[in-house]
Amino acid sequence: MKTPKQDKFFMPAEWHPHTACWMAWPCAEETFSKAPMALEAAHLAVKQCYADVAKAISRFEPVYMLTNREDLEETTSLCGPDVKVIESKIDDGWLRDSGPTFVINKTGDVAGVNWVFNGWGNRYPHELDNRVAGDMLDRLGIKRYDSPLVLEGGGIHVDGEGTLLVTESCQLNKNRNPNLSKAEVEGYLREYLNVEKIIWLNGNREQSETDGHVDGLASFIRPGRVLLATSDDPTHPDYDSFQENLQILKNTTDAKGRSIEIVEVKEPYEYLDNGALVKGIYANFYMANGGIILPIFDFPEYDQAALEIFTKEFPDHEIVQLPTRIVLFGGGNIHCITQQQPAPNK
Repeated sequence: MKTPKQDKFFMPAEWHPHTACWMAWPCAEETFSKAPMALEAAHLAVKQCYADVAKAISRFEPVYMLTNREDLEETTSLCGPDVKVIESKIDDGWLRDSGPTFVINKTGDVAGVNWVFNGWGNRYPHELDNRVAGDMLDRLGIKRYDSPLVLEGGGIHVDGEGTLLVTESCQLNKNRNPNLSKAEVEGYLREYLNVEKIIWLNGNREQSETDGHVDGLASFIRPGRVLLATSDDPTHPDYDSFQENLQILKNTTDAKGRSIEIVEVKEPYEYLDNGALVKGIYANFYMANGGIILPIFDFPEYDQAALEIFTKEFPDHEIVQLPTRIVLFGGGNIHCITQQQPAPNK
């Protein structure tokens, strides 16, 4: 079978118009064992947070929520009438990582890449989630490209013009593709995303459940413009990595030969009494049709600063801030639990 590149498909930027947003219900209670509260209470709070994210996005575009049969009633009740709930067999609710990467061509077609999902390096159960992407594409009747590469959607970010951001700490980790060289990994990325320039960030986020997904560090917000997590605090556990990423982006160009404009967003952190590390990840937002769903983390000064940055950078979007700190304890945030389905080119 040909690859997306051979068939002239490519992954569009996240600001490309969406047909819908896809999510999956958080059904694995143990994922949030690091939360500073009883596990059952944490799981209930997480479910409400997922529902709030889904309802916020549904103001701008259709939202489809996958859920197990036993959770149908609960999911429907919490999400409300504006979110379409679909029965599906899933392990948990991180659809950015387990779901397909949608690709489009210039003649009005949409297809999808079905990556291998191994539970973030075999950390968590993933037998059902490894089937989700293929099931979604088959359900939609969309052309399906099965890739042999282990990859999570949170590990990639594109500008839609041939440039890809990815992290070495995740994609080159031996718990993903131990038998592939960097050049071989790049080969698969080029073939299945149809990109020309791959920018490797270090991604070494301390205590990361994902081994440093790029969507917790950096995101394209326009062609040639990247929102980048940074810190002025040398005691921040990721300070050195932030500085390295900053230098990498300052000293590279994109696929079009443009110097990259960097918008720095300052990231807060704190250690809780149970030893858990809480880190803001404002780069982990969702870009809807005309709206930005932006996380806040109960760091008022930083939350306000992030709002001001996003208001300036997205003057034509409505910025919706949601308190999503509870989701951090599972290892991600808003971008990690959502997956956009791009509209076909007209």
